Amino acid sequence: MMLSGFFRLGVWQNFFRAWRGGYTGNLEGEGFTLGGVYVIGAGRQGVLLEHREKEFGDKVSLPSVLEAAEKIKPQAS
Repeated sequence: MMLSGFFRLGVWQNFFRAWRGGYTGNLEGEGFTLGGVYVIGAGRQGVLLEHREKEFGDKVSLPSVLEAAEKIKPQAS
């Protein structure tokens, strides 16, 4: 995303939402890497949930993570 991320309205909305919520974070690291969340099932289940950040501050829905985690079946030994 590099420099274009600073000009996106959604990035600033996410920043102010986090700031109002009390999140201060730190200023260490490069700051240009977007993150993601994966829920991976046991054995051959594969990926049950994939969420990739499209812009800085884009966060995953906690209920969808919990729903995907509940679908994980124990692997037979």
